[in-house]
Amino acid sequence: MHQGMYTDTERCVRAVRSKDARFDGWFYTAVLTTGIYCRPSCPVVPPRPENMVFHPSAAACQQAGFRACKRCRPDTSPGSPEWNVRADLVARAMRLIADGVVDREGVTGLAARLGYSTRQIERQLYAELGAGPLALARAQRAQTARTLVETTDLPMADVAFAAGFSSVRTFNDTVREVYALTPSELRARTPRNTARRDTPGTLSLRLPFRAPLNPDNLFGHLAATAVPGVEEWRDGAYRRTLRLPYGHGIVALAPRPDHIACRLALGDPRDLTVAISRCRRLLDLDADPVAVDEQLRTDPALAPLVDKAPGRRVPRTVDEAEFAVRAVLGQQVSTAAARTHAARLVTAHGTPVDDPEGGLTHLFPTPERLAALDPDALAMPRTRRTTLTTLVRRLADGDLRLGADSDWPVTRAALLALPGFGPWTADVIAMRALGDPDAFLPTDLGVRRAARDLGLPATPSALTARAAAWRPWRAYAVQYLWATDSHPINFLPA
Repeated sequence: MHQGMYTDTERCVRAVRSKDARFDGWFYTAVLTTGIYCRPSCPVVPPRPENMVFHPSAAACQQAGFRACKRCRPDTSPGSPEWNVRADLVARAMRLIADGVVDREGVTGLAARLGYSTRQIERQLYAELGAGPLALARAQRAQTARTLVETTDLPMADVAFAAGFSSVRTFNDTVREVYALTPSELRARTPRNTARRDTPGTLSLRLPFRAPLNPDNLFGHLAATAVPGVEEWRDGAYRRTLRLPYGHGIVALAPRPDHIACRLALGDPRDLTVAISRCRRLLDLDADPVAVDEQLRTDPALAPLVDKAPGRRVPRTVDEAEFAVRAVLGQQVSTAAARTHAARLVTAHGTPVDDPEGGLTHLFPTPERLAALDPDALAMPRTRRTTLTTLVRRLADGDLRLGADSDWPVTRAALLALPGFGPWTADVIAMRALGDPDAFLPTDLGVRRAARDLGLPATPSALTARAAAWRPWRAYAVQYLWATDSHPINFLPA
């Protein structure tokens, strides 16, 4: 764990001197002589150790009066993997800030969602990140603004409001303060690239990640389980519709050696920050694969799997409620049958969308819409029908909340209390919707088959005991175990 790494000066200096990109996002280097802050892998000659101070976040650097380096662009580094690993208050707050909650609902809205006072949240965030929720949200707004300035021809006033600023003046002041350039100067510095020639309303972005990243099971899983109308694999990219706070969007995500190519078409540009955050979560891009793989390699049964194809990610979701519904539809049926069930729901109850570039037709139906359907219209066994109708009713009523702010153990217990919810369904939701990196599926057929072939314990209880050594990364161990099979989820589509 790298928690609080920025306080270990000697270790940070070593990372900066070796330009180690694995630590990008874990901490930031502020240089006292220049007033600039950088990512650890910045290509410039490292400053003298006595001129370096280290901060836990870009917001803390900005608050201390440093501006972003124009060479290494520290604001575009992958996010800290800690927010994926932890389920405490700070981690849940950071996930909500990334999802744009402070911009939409303010700090009081953030506090209300987390069930704490604003003062307590501000105190905890400041203690760990050197900045409060407003400063963290401001740093995120500045990054979104830079993206829009550099990759679109939107007028600056439109950029300001799309990035979440309340006025053009605040936008101008913030950009100048953070980047030491005016918005117009930022745009003038950017080469006229292909991103500018996109069809109107679409943006092309590069989503960074920590290497290595194995795209096979990540994109293979999403493509093999894609719900017709909502998701598709087309021209080497996974495409899907997005339900967003201000409207809807369509995203295309394609793996590249050093980044994920992302093309976004948004109904409302104010949704950009949220859309990027959800795509990063979907592809698990803020994970620390080196830490994960090091831990799993300590088991002789897993080591050859990790060595053969390191950097597996957990395919997640852009919509937690949607995934929970799909998990119920997938109970005790094949991948193809689950897709058929989901496609019927989408056609009957989804919101139609227009997709000029492909075959996407609908947003996945909301829990509110599904709660109103006639259970007898569902072509499935009565017990599973009850499971589905109970789930969507609880989600629609707000009795059950699945989201970036979910407390993993509490939510898992709430899921297990629903009729028809066993450990497999609760844990697959915890793994892929809630983002718990330690969720484990000892009863899963694919996991048990892989365990048998690798000489691991066969019974769920014995396998769980063996898997204790894989913690806190058991969800990643599941990906390596699944990958021993020839199922389409493990391969990039042709």
